[in-house]
Amino acid sequence: MTHVVTDPCIKCKYTDCVDVCPVDCFKEGPDFLVIDPDECIDCAVCIPECPVNAIYADTDTPDHFQSFLEINARLAQGWPTISKRIAPLSSAEQWKDKTGKLASLDSVN
Repeated sequence: MTHVVTDPCIKCKYTDCVDVCPVDCFKEGPDFLVIDPDECIDCAVCIPECPVNAIYADTDTPDHFQSFLEINARLAQGWPTISKRIAPLSSAEQWKDKTGKLASLDSVN
């Protein structure tokens, strides 16, 4: 089992989750974080740290976020590991309560 970062993270990129990850499984893109499913040890410590509730266990991922399982796995292959907290995007406050942000993701392809 693994965990997955979903839509609420897009255009926010809060990194509170990164600080608590014991295996550095988070990967950083320009406007989103993903979890590398090959590195995640399913400890779940990241879930309560996310201020926008963007992280789910793969088995608990809501149906409307299922596509993020594939997105996380694919994007984790090319993005660098992030292992320390950084400031959220300057757009975070503007985007944090919006839904359906997948079309706004800079790196879906």
